[in-house]
Amino acid sequence: MPTTYGQFCPIAKAMEVLDERWMMLVLRELLLGSRHFNEVRRGVPRMSPTLLSKRLQTLVRAGVVQRHCEGKQVTYHLTPAGQELMPILEAIGRWGLRWMQDLHDDDLDPYYLLWDIRRSIDLEAVPDTTTVLSFSFSDVDSPVRHWWMVIRRQGVDICDFDQGHDVWAHVRTTLRTLTQLWRGDFSWSEALRSGDVVIDGQPAARRAVPRWLGRSFLADTPRPVPPDLEQVPTTPGTPRLP
Repeated sequence: MPTTYGQFCPIAKAMEVLDERWMMLVLRELLLGSRHFNEVRRGVPRMSPTLLSKRLQTLVRAGVVQRHCEGKQVTYHLTPAGQELMPILEAIGRWGLRWMQDLHDDDLDPYYLLWDIRRSIDLEAVPDTTTVLSFSFSDVDSPVRHWWMVIRRQGVDICDFDQGHDVWAHVRTTLRTLTQLWRGDFSWSEALRSGDVVIDGQPAARRAVPRWLGRSFLADTPRPVPPDLEQVPTTPGTPRLP
């Protein structure tokens, strides 16, 4: 029997579905375009398949998701009720960027980072051929220090082994730096100028990598003024952080 709060409050009724562990992250994956079970699972790699199946069943019963079967292929699609959650999740994400800024080592995951980046790649901007980018994270132990992103017009795949394709550009940085860059803590130009990110490879590809990879759709979220700067007096015309 489902857990209830025993209240008529609409917030309580909504949270009977939404506040189960991992539920909002499953919805995040569906809202960002995942349709197959394994696609959703790749976006929540620390979630067990059994629990993911249970959460999807809950969303189907609640009328938030529809399960479609075509032969042996099963896909999941958001209903209007599910699609209406997009601005809510975006607002939560922007709140998290503004106020929950501490990143612990346990929050850093090279696979999830690259999986998230792959969503934003403009396939029309990448050459009409197999384009491979490699990544080396100096603060990550082997065997998960080196990664490859294989970009084709039909989609992007993430690999932790070399498939033998020619590499167009090689990105050298730390996992923390690329994560912060993706989140919007600083810009590509700042990271490259400081040397925190180094891109080797073909000149045209090296210049294009920042545009190909981009940053999270939440990266433009304004951040609060750091407390140690709030009391600094300013003279007219002196810029302040937003």
